[in-house]
Amino acid sequence: MNFKEGEVLYFDKPLRWTSFALVNKVRYHISRKLGVKKIKVGHAGTLDPLATGVMIICTGKATKRIEEFQYHTKEYIATLQLGATTPSYDLEKEIDATYPTEHITRQLVEDTLKNFVGTIEQIPPAFSACKVDGKRAYDLARKGDEVELKPKTLVIDEIELLECNLPEIKIRVVCSKGTYIRALARDIGEALNSGAHLTGLIRTRVGDVRLEDCMQVDDFEAWLDQQDIEITND
Repeated sequence: MNFKEGEVLYFDKPLRWTSFALVNKVRYHISRKLGVKKIKVGHAGTLDPLATGVMIICTGKATKRIEEFQYHTKEYIATLQLGATTPSYDLEKEIDATYPTEHITRQLVEDTLKNFVGTIEQIPPAFSACKVDGKRAYDLARKGDEVELKPKTLVIDEIELLECNLPEIKIRVVCSKGTYIRALARDIGEALNSGAHLTGLIRTRVGDVRLEDCMQVDDFEAWLDQQDIEITND
């Protein structure tokens, strides 16, 4: 392996880790192994701290491929709690409002989910990495500032209802780059004349890379020790 020339690695991002923290950890172990102070390492698509699953990490010259990987179709398994919302649309923030769920049936959920398949417009969450006047939306939102984001056009290829234990549902979503599953949860809640927020999210696939192809970050150091690593001096 040659990390400077460029390698593409697949990780299962741990719960409560930021995407940046995972990149830092990988960079630290590679730098230590190579005995260098700096090496380029980047990820191909952010995952929220409360999400787990497939994260593609590129090193060295392979960081030029990041944009290519970002455009790959993604698959998620999402757990939604109906009847309540949070400002972040997930468990990062406390519940701020509750709504009736007595009218919701499995049939209503299935019919509603169909309306989200295809090309849709979605307003990203205020708690997101989108930029507003050069600043990250989540930095403004966490300060309590008003954040206004414009709708984005994206494509939902598939939505499948996996479990329906009302007021909780579990769905599988196949979607394009730029889809916020938290925002999808918000919109599904509204479409059901109720509210909803995410209580769990796993990215199970990016392109052809599946969760079973990914390594755990805790195993990375030992895995590195077993590799035949080529060291090039610039």
